[in-house]
Amino acid sequence: MVYKISDECISCGVCVEECPAEAISEGADKYEIDPEKCTSCGNCSEICPVGAPQEEE
Repeated sequence: MVYKISDECISCGVCVEECPAEAISEGADKYEIDPEKCTSCGNCSEICPVGAPQEEE
């Protein structure tokens, strides 16, 4: 399962530094995760202050 960033994202950017696969980038309204690069490590979800990154089914 890869992660996707929900609309709860506050664009703080802390997840970018925690992603070992460099799969997270700044989008138009919120940060986005490239599903081709995501390794489902969960680092982004653990560090996010609002829990925006969530596993996608």
